[in-house]
Amino acid sequence: MPGETIVFGGGCFWCTEAVFRLFKGVLETMPGYAGGTTPNPTYDQVCDGYTGHAEVLKVDYDPRIINLDKLLDIFFTMHDPTTLNRQGADVGTQYRSIILYTEERQKESAELFIKRIQPHYGSPIVTEVKKLDAFYPAEDHHRRYFEKNPRQGYCSVVIGPKIQKVKKKYGLP
Repeated sequence: MPGETIVFGGGCFWCTEAVFRLFKGVLETMPGYAGGTTPNPTYDQVCDGYTGHAEVLKVDYDPRIINLDKLLDIFFTMHDPTTLNRQGADVGTQYRSIILYTEERQKESAELFIKRIQPHYGSPIVTEVKKLDAFYPAEDHHRRYFEKNPRQGYCSVVIGPKIQKVKKKYGLP
């Protein structure tokens, strides 16, 4: 069985990638841009907020090792899906909560998952669920950013606590 692909946006793609790379069954990760209208956007264009794209992470996974429900659980654990167009101090539509599916059954699973977890939140979940039309890989220096820069300020203050939260929930070393 070949791997499958799903795309998650939950704030800065550096954070999202650092978290998903912790899990067996995640075959490959690629930060990038999706969900908007501008072809081949740059990081600066996406940050300006006029492309419609979100910072996202393409996750290639082996469903025999890690299933979609677990990926969804990880995604909703690592970010706040109730804040519109922001995660912490990162503000703008490029930081929105979004799931971009590649197969119809992923859409159904994501929508059911959201319905199942909504009662555990005090505010409505604002995560968009839509079909992936196009994915544009981020510039090379954004790939595996946390691994390359663990002591950089943003990495230690923002990404580090997200990783610790996820590690604790899933009993990871």
